[in-house]
Amino acid sequence: MADKDVTVTDACAARVSKILAGEADNRAFRISVEGGGCSGFSYKFDLVPGPADDDIVIEKNGATVLIDSLSMVYLAGSEIDFVDDLIGQSFQIRNPNAVASCGCGTSFSI
Repeated sequence: MADKDVTVTDACAARVSKILAGEADNRAFRISVEGGGCSGFSYKFDLVPGPADDDIVIEKNGATVLIDSLSMVYLAGSEIDFVDDLIGQSFQIRNPNAVASCGCGTSFSI
């Protein structure tokens, strides 16, 4: 069974901090899971002013990442990373709960 904690890499924390530095009202980066997408579920990323009552708050190197308790069921044990390569820049989630994913990298099934 996978560890329940979600890990945020240094690269992810650095990118979140850089994005939020340019925001006047938003102080946190929210990751959530929604129904839909080509594989059944999709990841959603938002900038928000702060945590909601049911959020799990992950602090790393000055960056705040939020995950609501319902999404945490699907993200438990995941690693959140930021990748900058020849193909482009993107947040990537390595989710041990996903049994399939699509080519776009934002949709998965359990």
